[in-house]
Amino acid sequence: MLRVAVVGSGPSGVYTAQALLNQSLVPEVRVHVLDRLPTPYGLVRYGVAPDHEKIKSLQNSLRAVLEDERVTFVGHVQIGGPGGVPPARLAGLYHAVVYCVGAAADRPLAVPGEDLPGSWSATRFVSWYSAHPDTAPDGFALEARSAVVIGVGNVAVDVARILARGADELRATDVPRAALGALAGSRVREVLVAGRRGPSQARFTTKELRELGALPGARITVDPAELALDPAYAAPDGLPLPAVVRRNLEVLRGWSAYGEPAVPDAVRRIRLRFFLRPVELLERGGRVAGVRFARTAPDGAGGVRDTGAYENVEAQLVLRAVGYRGVELPGLPFDPVRGTVPHEAGRVLRDGAPSPGEYVAGWIKRGPTGVIGSNRSCAKETVASLLEDAPLLARRAAADDPLAVLRAWGLRPVEWDGWLSIERAEAELGRSLGRGPVKIPDWRGLLAAARGEEG
Repeated sequence: MLRVAVVGSGPSGVYTAQALLNQSLVPEVRVHVLDRLPTPYGLVRYGVAPDHEKIKSLQNSLRAVLEDERVTFVGHVQIGGPGGVPPARLAGLYHAVVYCVGAAADRPLAVPGEDLPGSWSATRFVSWYSAHPDTAPDGFALEARSAVVIGVGNVAVDVARILARGADELRATDVPRAALGALAGSRVREVLVAGRRGPSQARFTTKELRELGALPGARITVDPAELALDPAYAAPDGLPLPAVVRRNLEVLRGWSAYGEPAVPDAVRRIRLRFFLRPVELLERGGRVAGVRFARTAPDGAGGVRDTGAYENVEAQLVLRAVGYRGVELPGLPFDPVRGTVPHEAGRVLRDGAPSPGEYVAGWIKRGPTGVIGSNRSCAKETVASLLEDAPLLARRAAADDPLAVLRAWGLRPVEWDGWLSIERAEAELGRSLGRGPVKIPDWRGLLAAARGEEG
């Protein structure tokens, strides 16, 4: 029997487990899917917007893998870091370990004023409305009237949409109570989404973009002069452009026709701006009061250059959505420039040579690129490497009962039955509020629910 630990229960981890189950080279495999949280599904649970029910339904296919009798979910187990199980010690329990720990940090803007109160990462905002237990449930009061979201990817669009969406529309989702209450009392009336490059280089998908235009009570505006700066915008139809870029430009062209109409105070406005590079967050009264942007323009080589002009935009809330970044896991090699673990086809490299029994998949392997489905092929490549090594791996010592060893080390893992208890508790919480299932947003509540205790 080949015993494999997969560290991380998000899509990359579950797809790795699935690839191990579906292979035929090794007749008997047992997989433990470990996670530091007592809940599975990673960014599908804690990163997908609550109003994206179709994407969130991916949990059903991930669930089918985790419920396979050859797979054991082992939640509430920290690997590496203070109080965690060191990778070297974990390696002694299994024939192989695959690290699928994602990219947990966000990229900073690295501009003056970034640490002012009222300036946050979009990652933290997403964690708040997704009820991640590492984020305080009452973390955002939303007293600002103007918000700036820096970035033009899907996360930026998600954040803008949630800020502009009415709380009544989110009541049917699993948004936690505190976040729903804050959104109900939000004073935000204008959301500006800004990118330093042009619309043809924006990273959002057309589906996400169109959802902004479907928000009831919200008006989308785009500056036609900024669109015209982009060489691709005025390109003839015969110019080869990626299909998503052409579709995005069509959507933006339609919105630019609206101009800048007067918008009633009760209606939220979303403004999409381009060729703006943040250079400073402005302060007033000890809090963020706006963003100073440098105006940019195409440089003729696919990038942008500063024009020497600047523009100040008022904002009492600034959310940066400029990308994720991998975090070093103590005990594993790490490339601080790329934010990934050095590897060769998924095999972890130590001092340039493959480390027997250690593998990576997902964002910690390739960086934060691609969509959820990209993790499937990434996982298959890693599992193929692991299976090539299987004859040697099977000779390594492994514990007969790794869970018993973890408990002997003082850990209290949450297994699948514990997760099902959390699901029941969230369903009951929702019923008590006249809603569907509502997420439990704190560690104490999650662990109490997992163990059948009062929260």
